[in-house]
Amino acid sequence: MTEREHQILAILKQNPLIAQQDLADRLGISRSAVAGHIMNLTHKGIIRGKGYILAESRYAVVVGGANMDILGRPLDTLQVGDSNPGSVTCSPGGVGRNIAENLARLGSQTRLLSAVGKDTYGQAIIDQCQQAGIDMQACLQLKDASTSTYLSVLDGDSDMHVAINDMAILDRLSVELLKVQEEMLRRADLLILDANLSAPALEYLLSNFSDRPIFVDTVSCAKAKKIQPFLSAIHTLKPNLKEAEQLSGISIANYGELPKLGRWFHEQGVQRIFLSLGADGVFYSDGQTQALIPAVDVPMVNANGAGDAFLAGLAHGWLQDWDIEQSTKFAMAAAVVALSHLATINPNMSEMSVNRVIKESIC
Repeated sequence: MTEREHQILAILKQNPLIAQQDLADRLGISRSAVAGHIMNLTHKGIIRGKGYILAESRYAVVVGGANMDILGRPLDTLQVGDSNPGSVTCSPGGVGRNIAENLARLGSQTRLLSAVGKDTYGQAIIDQCQQAGIDMQACLQLKDASTSTYLSVLDGDSDMHVAINDMAILDRLSVELLKVQEEMLRRADLLILDANLSAPALEYLLSNFSDRPIFVDTVSCAKAKKIQPFLSAIHTLKPNLKEAEQLSGISIANYGELPKLGRWFHEQGVQRIFLSLGADGVFYSDGQTQALIPAVDVPMVNANGAGDAFLAGLAHGWLQDWDIEQSTKFAMAAAVVALSHLATINPNMSEMSVNRVIKESIC
């Protein structure tokens, strides 16, 4: 699909009965142009019949954090212990939410199961997610809790210097509330979890849905510990090197020992592992195929959302039935798209923009 068709489809998922003129007004194009796009979507089998009935498609459920990102960026070198001239911006974030928005923008049907407050930040998160095409029907909006916030400060090289997160609300996503969504979870073609979830929530999901492919983002060393007992239930794991060493108890001296690290995870039952090596690229292994793919050298505007875009790229590749090499290259290119924008989510994220990076970098 074209980027315009993706935009129209996202609106139709939220309002299947919307008039073509209303669609045109929201997109800033003519009604006749909308009619042409609708016709193309119908010919492709994506829209069926009147009322814009959408064809059934594979979908992923992302279960994880959703918060408001508050980002401080100095104009020059960061002066620690002093007030720094710069810019402060707010945008919806959270590992799970970021993965979901990237995945939806790439064109995959995506549902988000998270918790936000019934406050200004919470409503802003829900509104942007819906505009990006994420199904938010399962997301909790709580009156007696505040939406999570993530405060980060970049250094002069646009990399994170320090961050503080307040994610207490995510503990309200209890096992009892997850059980209410059991049917949706069982019908999903893919589950994506982030380790911000509470230990009981992760235990419930990893113990009861291991018949589904489950992708896990470890988030951090401290939070990765919660998934240690359930590695056998994980289809695809995305840690960085430090997190992988902590989980395995194996320290490697050089990248030549990465296959040894990969084998340990496969022995625990993890089917695929993608080790993030930062500026050095990504090592992947599925027990049969493995490789280290160097990172693409590009200017970095904001590193905060690159890992989330990478996992979304992997998930999109899985839903498209791509092999591990194609999925990895696509995911790395998605991370490049994310790096090139100040916001946590690049509003230009799409399958087309990612493929453009692949073509230009020949990665």
